[in-house]
Amino acid sequence: MSVPPEAFVKERHDAPPGFFEVEAAGLRWLAVPGGVPVVPPLDVSPTHMATPRLETVPPTGSAADELGRRLAVMHDAGAHHFGVPPDGWSADGYIGTIELPHALHSTKAWGEFYSNLRIRPYLRAAYDQGTIDGHELDVFEGLCRKLESGAYDDPAERPCRIHGDLWSGNVVWCADGVHLIDPAAHGGHRETDLAMLGLFGMPQLERVLRAYDEAHRLADGWRDRVGLHRLHPLLTHTVMFGASYVPRALAMARKYD
Repeated sequence: MSVPPEAFVKERHDAPPGFFEVEAAGLRWLAVPGGVPVVPPLDVSPTHMATPRLETVPPTGSAADELGRRLAVMHDAGAHHFGVPPDGWSADGYIGTIELPHALHSTKAWGEFYSNLRIRPYLRAAYDQGTIDGHELDVFEGLCRKLESGAYDDPAERPCRIHGDLWSGNVVWCADGVHLIDPAAHGGHRETDLAMLGLFGMPQLERVLRAYDEAHRLADGWRDRVGLHRLHPLLTHTVMFGASYVPRALAMARKYD
């Protein structure tokens, strides 16, 4: 496919295997009827991906309301199991520049998935880098064991179709509404995307959350669990950017252990 001259092209000539291909699969998977508009991949290769260029406008309250409602629709499209990769992909993915493990077979529950595929892989990487020490590792491991015990599982919460890296920089405010870019899409917990929205600040966040809750009633106590769902991105940032993220991640682990 030829790339339109007005397209936005991301290039990485040293991209690891599947780097752009899994992102494209995620974009297609997230594009559900009635959900948040997702930028479509126009052309994909092992070294680049082209998408339409988005023109941004200032955020508005009405656009935030629509984002909240549409995000609930996207999540409710569902996923086969926690950790499942997007349709058309059968290997691990990426979040930022590092690997994101996928679960190719069904996991028992969200806590087991979150512990083993969203916390422990990054603990090992941070420990091997020397970014966290053995004592700090033990703190995180205590939380992992609690997650595996089912302490934070909700049997009523089915695996959702989530963006997986939904910080404010991946939310693009346009004249025709919000569009999503750069996913790390997988089957996960709806609260993960909502927690990520506010991790580094986001305009109109409370309107987004209120509209979401009106469209799909959130489980009791969801605000108390925001930090738990932010632990994964904090650990990925620890691996990518260093020890400055460790104190905040440790505080989260101690809070929920």
